[in-house]
Amino acid sequence: MTMAAFLARRLLASSTLISAARPFSSSSTTPIKATLFPGDGIGPEIAESVKQVFTAADVAIEWDEHYVATEVDPRTNSFLTWESLQSVLDNKVGLKGPMATPIGKGHRSLNLTLRKELNLYANVRPCYSLPGYKTRYDDVDLITIRENTEGEYSGLEHQVVKGVVESIKIITRKASMRVAEYAFLYAKTHGRKKVSAIHKANIMQKTDGLFLQCCDEVAEKYPEIEYEKVVIDNCCMMLVKNPALFDVLVMPNLYGDIISDLCAGLVGGLGLTPSCNIGEDGIALAEAVHGSAPDIAGKNLANPTALLLSGVMMLRHLKLNKQAEQIHSAIINTIAEGKYRTADLGGTSTTTEFTNAICDHL
Repeated sequence: MTMAAFLARRLLASSTLISAARPFSSSSTTPIKATLFPGDGIGPEIAESVKQVFTAADVAIEWDEHYVATEVDPRTNSFLTWESLQSVLDNKVGLKGPMATPIGKGHRSLNLTLRKELNLYANVRPCYSLPGYKTRYDDVDLITIRENTEGEYSGLEHQVVKGVVESIKIITRKASMRVAEYAFLYAKTHGRKKVSAIHKANIMQKTDGLFLQCCDEVAEKYPEIEYEKVVIDNCCMMLVKNPALFDVLVMPNLYGDIISDLCAGLVGGLGLTPSCNIGEDGIALAEAVHGSAPDIAGKNLANPTALLLSGVMMLRHLKLNKQAEQIHSAIINTIAEGKYRTADLGGTSTTTEFTNAICDHL
């Protein structure tokens, strides 16, 4: 794909995320207040890259920064304080770096806390091939939309007897209808042709059956959108064989976690993949979905691309489309040029050098 064709495709898909976003305009001179969670590990370093690029692009953002606490807040049962959650509720928009939750320590996942407390019901993750960065596939252009609040990630686990534990999967009509409506409206608004509902209803007939029933009902209201139902394991095989078979994929929580990472692998990994969580009342929390990489933290080696592209999604949500496209093009051109790339992209540049190169392309 040529650079011109790529940019044309991205411009077509650059309308705002579907939500009740506040009516900001790209000409506004009043700074927009947004919550920033720098996160753990490499998080603070790549968050600084975002702030540097936004400043260079004259984005009027006032960051309200919140860090992970050192002790569990009893009001949230996690290391996220209630004040940090309230910041997102007040500002309606935020950007989050990677947050690490210790495994098996008995407290609530940081990401789960954000999704549940802020009612972030849909995770939207675009996966598209970047010109100039060679992977196994050249023309990937997918959108995964994941139900974010229930399913296997409802957090309902207990020990039945010693040596036997039980985890409860929750699927509700309300949550399934909500994410299905979002997926079809997203497809219509962004000029997408097909929505695929991913499931395992042949085995989990009640839970996934309800999810599919909701998708079926919503699909009837969008006859112009092609609709199909694909079993999760077959979907994985089809994605690896030919990702062009898919357009927009909507699915319950666990399947979305797996499929969205698989799709990221098709285009170069989580370090190149943006993400944004959509909630009710116009809330949008964009995030980098890769890990906190503690092994390279503080070494000026981290790749800030995923957080930068997530920041672009946040700007589109705020209708700051001019700045969003300016930053997006600078990122794409920097990677395509190949002179400045971090180690994970096959280069030798530091975080600082890569960030400065993006600013130069602005």
